[in-house]
Amino acid sequence: MKAWVVETPGAMQSGPLRRVERAVPEPGPGQIRVRVRVCGVCRTDLHLAEGDLTPKHPRVVPGHEVVGVVDQNGPGCIRFAPGDRVGVPWLARTCGVCRFCSDGRENLCMAPRFTGWDVDGGYAEYAVAEEGYVYAIPDVFSDEEAAPLLCAGIIGYRALRRSRLPPGGRLGIYGFGGSAHLTAQIALAEGARVHVMTRAPEARELALRLGAASAGGADDPPPEPLDSAILFAPVGTLVLPALTALERGGTLAIAGIHLTDIPTLDYQKHLFEERTLCSVTANTRNDGTEFLEAAARIPVRPTTVAYDMDQADQALTDLAQDRVNGAAVLIN
Repeated sequence: MKAWVVETPGAMQSGPLRRVERAVPEPGPGQIRVRVRVCGVCRTDLHLAEGDLTPKHPRVVPGHEVVGVVDQNGPGCIRFAPGDRVGVPWLARTCGVCRFCSDGRENLCMAPRFTGWDVDGGYAEYAVAEEGYVYAIPDVFSDEEAAPLLCAGIIGYRALRRSRLPPGGRLGIYGFGGSAHLTAQIALAEGARVHVMTRAPEARELALRLGAASAGGADDPPPEPLDSAILFAPVGTLVLPALTALERGGTLAIAGIHLTDIPTLDYQKHLFEERTLCSVTANTRNDGTEFLEAAARIPVRPTTVAYDMDQADQALTDLAQDRVNGAAVLIN
């Protein structure tokens, strides 16, 4: 099969990835093989390609928003039948026995594995995944629409819950790409007033079309105090204006796996009056199930930009240069 691999992290001169020939992978016990139809392009893939994150093994195949059909079941697999449509997400496997897994916090597992980082992902024609960690895709979504739901959507959903947004509350969203535009739709459907701060004019236009109450520059103050905020942009300097915008008692959740350095905080200005700053670390499978059910019920409508799988390096380059409005999706 053809697959893209992260050859030399940080080497963006001729594209961040290399196209190679690989043997079609064989599923082991408890695993299924998926014929990849589409794969979403996530900012985490870009962090791998640019060297912000170190691949867990050489020449890893990135991609963790995989939609396809079951091609072959490994020994012991009965959950899906060949031909079933499934989604392979970021969380590839957890240990199941550590203290975090044991009390329902598998996102904090002591020995997790992640798709497209620890194990090969979906920038390929086939991918292998653990049967217990994939999702059935709601029929309301096309393959292209479903792909960004599997990480951008799920992580955004967890970030929304971590932000402790009260019913009918005022939510600030910093950065408005693949994850943020899905999270905004969940918040709006739940009755929130949403204010978006982002540097791209096209993203501000999308935010207003989706129903945001306002859309300004990346570090602009929102027009009213915020009960909650989520930082999607991997830019540490935005932590300070986001905290400043919070009402007393408000919470800022940082959604990304990578963030540039945060400047020095002023306790009185940024954290006093019981403001809270928290991170988001992966997700549980229950988060994914809850989100997909809510997304299908609303329904959430992803804005996507399609690329042929042969253009994966171009899609990452466009993402790095803010030329993707919504979520990029690779199509086999």
